[in-house]
Amino acid sequence: MESLAPGAVIDAAPARRPGVVLFALAMGSFAIGTTEFATMSLLPYFSKDLHIDPATAGHVISAYALGVVVGAPTIAVLAARLSRKFLLILLMLVFGLANGLSALAPDYHAMLLFRFLSGLPHGAYFGVASLVGASIVPVEKRASAVARIMLGLTIATVIGVPAANWMGQVIGWRAGFSLVAVLSALTMLLVWLFAPKQPRDLDAHPMRELGALKRGQVWLTLGIGAIGFGGMFAVYTYVASTLLHVTHVSAGFAPVVLCLFGLGMTVGTLFCGWAADKAQMPSIGLCLLWSAFWLGVYPFAAHNVWAVSMVVFMIGCGGGLGIMLQTRLMDVAGDAQTMAAALNHSAFNFANALGPLLAGMVIARGADFNETGFVGVALALGGFAIWVIAMLDDGRRKKGK
Repeated sequence: MESLAPGAVIDAAPARRPGVVLFALAMGSFAIGTTEFATMSLLPYFSKDLHIDPATAGHVISAYALGVVVGAPTIAVLAARLSRKFLLILLMLVFGLANGLSALAPDYHAMLLFRFLSGLPHGAYFGVASLVGASIVPVEKRASAVARIMLGLTIATVIGVPAANWMGQVIGWRAGFSLVAVLSALTMLLVWLFAPKQPRDLDAHPMRELGALKRGQVWLTLGIGAIGFGGMFAVYTYVASTLLHVTHVSAGFAPVVLCLFGLGMTVGTLFCGWAADKAQMPSIGLCLLWSAFWLGVYPFAAHNVWAVSMVVFMIGCGGGLGIMLQTRLMDVAGDAQTMAAALNHSAFNFANALGPLLAGMVIARGADFNETGFVGVALALGGFAIWVIAMLDDGRRKKGK
């Protein structure tokens, strides 16, 4: 079987129909996005059914995030020599089975285990799908291809999550997880039919993948996401509470604003993919400053429903940061592509934990829900500071050559 050269990302024989391939891969990100965000909206239903309080039920969400953090690097190391197409199908199989088991969970402890298992394939799927997507288009369009894959996740916040929530209300919370299992099976079929057959990297080895951890630029890029993206999550987690207790809108209006956030992420994903293809690192810095600005406006806009709706949309646009960091990792990871690509999602799930944690600490000390915006500013600027270090280090390396 033909072997890939170390660090190869671009396939020698691009897919004849890249749009169809990207759609197949995006279906997987739609399934993952649906379960990741819908679990939060289904929490009141499964907590009641499993006879646990909402605070304890929140551990189910944390278990999923822990699965992502653990699974991304572990699978990248252990599956280094598998073909990417086979690995994508295998990851979706595990993901679908784990979500199917979540729908059948008889008690809290079983639910905890099944959600942890559901999170394991998350980061590895996005990492490998991004590499496949980048390999079937010209190098100058890599970020745009990755953006189209990630659109599945952003569209999930607009369509998939409301659908799962509606099913949870009308049919029962188990139907929401069953929906994700069905979407996983559909993704497996689409990937099997349309994803290109790429040669296995016969030179791949677990130690080579771990070599990504020796590269300073890999750590700096992951740090930008782990800290800088935390600002968005610090606000997003408490948007509904802000709308109810600060803006004083009806409970029925909150989902509309959350939908605007999802639309913002969709627009930001497309634009940031285009921008990263033009000027990758400058675009990353500008995205962080964009997020810092709108997160700073958020506390003051929260008192007016129209102003806060616009600001939430703008904050959502900053979600395109992930696309740019994903392609940046492709450039700095050398021959440890799978590990670096998967770790990107571990970093974002770290941000998903850090942002709400710091915002919750501020609220516990008496701050209003809208003041989470100030926490968001600090984290976005923290990510920008790491970006500055990465730029200086990059410049120093280039001068040294």
